[in-house]
Amino acid sequence: MIRIKFPSMKRGLVAILRGIRPDETAAVVDGLIEAGFTAIEIPLNSPDPFRSIEAAVKRAPKDVLIGAGTVLATDDVDRLNDVGGRLMVSPNVDAQVIGQAASHGMVTMPGVFTPTEALAACAAGASALKFFPASVLGPAGINAIRAVLPKDVAVGAVGGVSNDDFSAYAKVGIRTFGLGSSLYKAGMDAAEVQLRGAAAIKAYDALEETGL
Repeated sequence: MIRIKFPSMKRGLVAILRGIRPDETAAVVDGLIEAGFTAIEIPLNSPDPFRSIEAAVKRAPKDVLIGAGTVLATDDVDRLNDVGGRLMVSPNVDAQVIGQAASHGMVTMPGVFTPTEALAACAAGASALKFFPASVLGPAGINAIRAVLPKDVAVGAVGGVSNDDFSAYAKVGIRTFGLGSSLYKAGMDAAEVQLRGAAAIKAYDALEETGL
């Protein structure tokens, strides 16, 4: 089993660009990177996602993680590797998919909801766990499950999470978030996405000021 360590990022924020088109990618990705994002996920149920991922990889600095979400098959992991993606996010726990991504040196973040799924993901070598939908479990639910997980496993909250929720999760030690519709919706203007991105960065940085 190969385990790729979850990287240390200045801010634990992953931008989820579900529905983005290749012709929109450059402007949106540029704006998010300028705002301060260092991890961007393009789900594979977006139009021509590998073209968008490849375009994003070419524009991003080396310290910015670009990858795919909604990854369900090892073939898609290989295609992701071919276009330079380094982040693999899935909605489920599939040991083969996780292992294939790790063999390419990718950071892996499978989706989990229960202790059984979370422990299975850890056993498969996941870099981090994506608790989804986080809005259903809430900070208390995720924190309760964390009690039975390895202490060094990285945990993120994704699904129904926005800037307004950062503080509640941070109070229980969760500081990694995937931002989807609160940040980007299909067809949204790049300038609007950048404004939302800047607001998310400001809210995240405010956690430091409050000591969370």
